Amino acid sequence: MLILPAFAALAASLGWATGIVLAQRPARMIGAFEFTRIQLIACAAILVVICSFFGYWQTVAWSHWPAFGLSICFGILLGNLAMIECLRRGGPRRTELLLSLKAPIVAVLAFVWLGEAPSVLDLIGAGVALFGVGLAIVFGGNAASESDEVRGSMTSIVLLGVAATGFQGFGFLIMKPAMLAGTEPLAASAIRLLGAAFVISLVALWPARVFRSQAQMTPALLGRTILPGFIGYGIASSLLLYAFANIDAGIAAVLGSLSPVLVLPILWVKEGQAPRPQAFAGAVLAAAGTAVILLFLLGV
Repeated sequence: MLILPAFAALAASLGWATGIVLAQRPARMIGAFEFTRIQLIACAAILVVICSFFGYWQTVAWSHWPAFGLSICFGILLGNLAMIECLRRGGPRRTELLLSLKAPIVAVLAFVWLGEAPSVLDLIGAGVALFGVGLAIVFGGNAASESDEVRGSMTSIVLLGVAATGFQGFGFLIMKPAMLAGTEPLAASAIRLLGAAFVISLVALWPARVFRSQAQMTPALLGRTILPGFIGYGIASSLLLYAFANIDAGIAAVLGSLSPVLVLPILWVKEGQAPRPQAFAGAVLAAAGTAVILLFLLGV
């Protein structure tokens, strides 16, 4: 059923929205590199145990190893390092705005590389949803909010966000043939995380200050670092891989890019500051666009 992968992509959006809010403070405390390294190693270990317990390794289409390698290097390492640094400098609202560009980028790549052409209704729904996402984020901030504090130049924030978007979109799209060959999404995520954890651990051996933690690690800080990583790397990424394998990549990317809208109520609960009316209007538009896509997938 096409509706299941669609809801998987929506659930991935919720996972990233939750994870990115939880990640901001520990990422700012210990730095982008060390934050990413800890997350990758811990989440890889967790997924390896899960895949071994359920026997998912037998589903892996190892003939697609080049796709795994490229997805590891670009989608996880470069993409997530850029995303975490963008998050540290610009906060979750601006980061999510830039990451929402993943949908059109993936749609273009899927059309050129895989020949996937979405229907007119899909395009209408995607356009309405993305417009709503942009509106929700542009008007969803609060100058007095700690989450919206800018650290660094806006130019660097935009460049980091666009780089993260492009790398992550490519990393998911290139995995589609392997997923179509029967690879279990959790096993695919585990392999990607294992490879990325190995590479980043080698890089961490270089005695450079940028690769060192900027804060004293405590059990509480370690837990707050691992939790958003497992939500994002382990759960959300696996759900989106499943969606990519079963519906058009561009549509999966749109449904997986709604986290900017879902961030608004999470920040509202966390900080007690309601978004502006324009942000609510954007959320309504995003929901309407999503409904159009879901109705089309249901054949209504």
